Amino acid sequence: MKKSIFLILAVAMLTGFGILYSCSKSDDSSSSETTKFEVRMCDAPADYLEVNIDIQDVQIHVADVETEKGWKSLKNVKKGIYNLLTLTNGLDTALADDVFPAGKISQMRLILGENNSLKLRNGDVIPLKVPSGETSGLKIKINSDLKKGIAYTLNLDFDAGKSVKVSGGGKKYHLKPTLRAFAVATSGAIKGQVEPATALPQVLAINGTDTVATTITRESDGKFLLRGLPAGTYKVVFLPKEGFQTLTKEGQAVTIGSVTNMGKITISQ
Repeated sequence: MKKSIFLILAVAMLTGFGILYSCSKSDDSSSSETTKFEVRMCDAPADYLEVNIDIQDVQIHVADVETEKGWKSLKNVKKGIYNLLTLTNGLDTALADDVFPAGKISQMRLILGENNSLKLRNGDVIPLKVPSGETSGLKIKINSDLKKGIAYTLNLDFDAGKSVKVSGGGKKYHLKPTLRAFAVATSGAIKGQVEPATALPQVLAINGTDTVATTITRESDGKFLLRGLPAGTYKVVFLPKEGFQTLTKEGQAVTIGSVTNMGKITISQ
């Protein structure tokens, strides 16, 4: 059976992961408690023609105490063999993205297959072996929180030059990955609560003439969350059902990585 290699990556300071939300059509009790993120990988130059790694999965750990059940695979993992040396000088590639419950994330790991290889300057292709001691992974606790409604990106800097170890008088090559990880929040959000909840308005976040995001208040309590907003100042428009009056709130400032709370908004009949 083909063995997978577990590499556990962590971020010392994790503000989160992500990609931008452009439009949210609804905001029920489940979607309003989630965050969206993207994992991207880049590399530093190395003195080889190719350094190929076989990525099979990207996982995060969502519990304080590590158990195998605590590991969750991201949904949209781009499996395959990646030549790290094509990801230098500002170039990167998306490895995975997902919508995940907001809250604490303790660890992260890549799962590699066995098809890792190295192409030397003379054209020779050498299989890259992973030392048996590395199969248990490199573990670092992070215990960080993802804010609901905020989009994030996690950048993985895979240093190919330092990750390839040479032994046996230059005849044996091993893969002992060296990675640096840093996270960046890429959006903000606006939340609030409409009274009465029975008004059930559609809520629009408008920047200039552009409607950036829309949602519908939650029927049970009137709460709403406009997600994935770029930094700026927004006009928030409430379009309630028949029998209630349209309401506009100007000047709602949004900053990256934060949720602007409009508090309670009363819709008149």
